[in-house]
Amino acid sequence: MVNELGKLAGTGSARQKQSGADQFAPVSKGAEEDQDYEQLLDQYGTRRFAQGEVMKGTVLKITDTDVVVDIGYKSEGVIPVTQFMEGGGHLTVKVGDVIDVLLEDTEDIDGHIVLSKEKAEKVKVWDEVEKAHNENLIIRGRVIERIKGGLAVDIGIRAFLPGSQIDVRPVKNLDALRGKEIECRVIKLNRKRGNIVLSRKIVLETEQVRKKAVTLEFLKEDADVRGVVKNITDYGVFIDLGGIDGLLHVTDLSWGRVNHPGEMFQVGDEITVKILKYDKEKERVSLGYKQLTADPWTLVKATYPVGARVTGKVVNLTDYGAFIELEAGVEGLIHVSEMSWSKRVKHPAKMLQMGQEIEAAVLDVDLENRRISLGIKQTEQDPWTTLAERYIVGSVISGRVRNLTDFGAFIEVEEGIDGLVHVSDISPRRIKHPSEVLKKGDRVEAVILNIDVDNHRLSLGIKQLQPDIWEQFFTNHQVGSMIKGRVVRHAPFGVFVELDEGIEGLCHVSEVDDADRVKLEESFKVGEESEFKIIKLSASERKIGLSHRALAEDAERKEYDTYRDSADGSATLADIFHAKDNS
Repeated sequence: MVNELGKLAGTGSARQKQSGADQFAPVSKGAEEDQDYEQLLDQYGTRRFAQGEVMKGTVLKITDTDVVVDIGYKSEGVIPVTQFMEGGGHLTVKVGDVIDVLLEDTEDIDGHIVLSKEKAEKVKVWDEVEKAHNENLIIRGRVIERIKGGLAVDIGIRAFLPGSQIDVRPVKNLDALRGKEIECRVIKLNRKRGNIVLSRKIVLETEQVRKKAVTLEFLKEDADVRGVVKNITDYGVFIDLGGIDGLLHVTDLSWGRVNHPGEMFQVGDEITVKILKYDKEKERVSLGYKQLTADPWTLVKATYPVGARVTGKVVNLTDYGAFIELEAGVEGLIHVSEMSWSKRVKHPAKMLQMGQEIEAAVLDVDLENRRISLGIKQTEQDPWTTLAERYIVGSVISGRVRNLTDFGAFIEVEEGIDGLVHVSDISPRRIKHPSEVLKKGDRVEAVILNIDVDNHRLSLGIKQLQPDIWEQFFTNHQVGSMIKGRVVRHAPFGVFVELDEGIEGLCHVSEVDDADRVKLEESFKVGEESEFKIIKLSASERKIGLSHRALAEDAERKEYDTYRDSADGSATLADIFHAKDNS
C-alpha cells in the first residue's frame, strides 16, 4: 500500500503541529485535494500507534537486507530480511503478504518505523500460552535439550519441563526424548520474568484415565485385544491395553522355548494378545500370546508315534541329557543312557553340541506330562546283539586297557564294546588294585569268560592265560603233607599263609597250640616263614586247610612210636611221658 496520507500531508514544516486529527490539516489546498485528504484523515487520523504494539502489515517490497511493510502509518516500516529466512536461505514471505508485526520504534534515522516479525510472534505465543494456562488447554512443543532438573521445550518460546512432570513413571533416559514432539499443560506462568513451567505428566494421566474408562468397558476373558509393549522384564512383558496394563508372562509367550522376552518383542511394538484372566476388583489382567495359535501337543501322538525316526535341534544340555526341539513348542529328552550302546557318557556335551541337528528315535510319549523320550543309540544296530556270533566263551581276544577301577580293568575289545577283567582275574597272585599289574593304554590279551547279551556285559580274564597253579598244587600235594609257608596276614579266626605264588592256605585258630593262640600275632609274625601240615584240600573251592598244632602232635606220636619200638614192651604210658619230660 502507498502511504497516500504522507503524500497529501507533505513535510512536517508545512503542517501545523497539533494534537489529534488537526495535526494533519493542510495550509492551503484545492477542493479536490481537500476532499481526498479528508477521506484519508477519516481512515488514519484517529489511529494511535504505541511501541510494543502488535498489528497487521502488508509487505510492499523486499530488498537484500530488508522487508518493507505498510502498517498504515505516515511512513513505511522495515524488518531485517533475516527474520524471514529458513534453513538453507529460503525466504518465507513475498510481496503482498499480510503479516503480524510489532512496533519497536516510531522512526529511525532514515525516517522509517522499526518493526519486528520475531517479537510479534513471541507476543502472539505468550498470548496463546497465557490462554492455555488460564483455560487448561493442551499445547504442543518440541524437546530442545536436557538441562538441570528436566528438559527445555520449544513451544514457540523456551519453556521448562521438570523431570517429575515428564511421565507418570520415572524416565531413566531423558536424552531419548530430545527432538520429539510432546503435548503438555502450562502449570506455572510468569510473563514479566519470562518463566513457563510445563507438565506432560498431567496430559498423560488425563489421557490414561480416559482410555482406561473405555478399555474397562470391553475387557473380558478369552477376548483378543490390541496393546502396546510398555516394558520388558526377565519374567514377562507388560502390555498397555489403553489406560490399564496387562502382564504377558514368559511362559505364555510361545509354545516353544523362550530364554528371554526380549527375543520376541521390543518396547513400542503393537501386538494382539488374548485375555486369560481379568480381576475387575484389583484391575489385574493376565495375557497370553501363544494361546492365539493351536497347542502343538494336541497332534503329538499322531505326529510322533513310538518307534518313529525324527529330526530335531539340540536346544539345551544338562547333566542328565539333551533336550531336542522337534518343532516350536514340542521338545523331547535324550537321556545320557540312551546316547550309546556301550560307552559310558558322563555328559551329553561329550557327544552333542548346542544347535546341532540330529536324528533320534521316539521311545515314549507322555501326553499328560508333555514329555517325549528319545534315543540316539536306537538309530544304530546294537553291537551286543551279534556279539555272541563274533566271539565264543574260552576264546582269546586282544584289546586296549581303557579304564582302571578299584574292582577291575575295562578292556576295549572293539569300537563300542568293553569287557571287564575283575581284579581277581588279573593275576594268579593276590593284588589289591589293577594298577599293580596294568596301566591305561596297555594292549593285553584276555580270555572270554562269559557273554551276557541282555545286560551288555562281557567278562574277561587275564590270569586264565597262564597254567592253573591251583591245579598244579593239588596235583603235587596231599593231605598230611608237611609244607613251609610265609605268614601274609592275620584274621580273627586264624592266620593266612602263602604257600606258593598266588596260593594261600588258612591255619584256623583251632589248629594252633593254646599258648600260641593267646598271642597269635607274636607267635606268627607277618613275613616270617613257618611249617604247617596240610589237613584239608578242596580243589572245587580252591581252599587249603593248615595246622600248626598237628606238627607237635605228630612229633609226640613219632617219639612214642620210637620209644615203644626200642623198649621190651613192658613200659607203661606214664613211663613214656616221664621219659619225654626228662628229655
